[in-house]
Amino acid sequence: MSAQELHKLYQLQWLPLSSPKLTPEIADWLSEETSMTVRLERYCRELTVKVVREGFVGRQALLGHESGYSGFDNENRFWLREVILYGDGHPWLAGRTILPEDTLSGPEKSLMSLGESPLGRYLFSSPLLSRDFIVPGHSDDLRGRYSLLRLSGKPLILTELFLPHSPPYTSRAKG
Repeated sequence: MSAQELHKLYQLQWLPLSSPKLTPEIADWLSEETSMTVRLERYCRELTVKVVREGFVGRQALLGHESGYSGFDNENRFWLREVILYGDGHPWLAGRTILPEDTLSGPEKSLMSLGESPLGRYLFSSPLLSRDFIVPGHSDDLRGRYSLLRLSGKPLILTELFLPHSPPYTSRAKG
């Protein structure tokens, strides 16, 4: 199941936030500036993380939007983390984080040992986190986004895909 969910994430096609493919409810989720982890936790008793793939990869493993970022041009090794977030046991979000090896210096080295802790908990606890932009996208009937974040000025790209049973698609998320 995880491979299928991640395959949809790999197929995201990027849209302007004004696209008619984005309802106001979905656009609200996709434009979230703060922690998606915290927002998802409002809709479940327990949010858990399953690490699907984690480790160093070469440039050839980058997706188009990742390899197109000019800040990665001089990088050859990247830390890749792919996860599924579950709300009360239901798969809600497929996430992919790519960090150039240079980002993993100093305190940011701990990003390699998050295990089953959500990335958002780590990132949004830092006063040194900033977000350059958010780009929404779609893969069939699913919606997602990618963001360029900087931790202590060092870049990372986070790509997220909302899975079919996640709060953005359910009636309880609209209330």
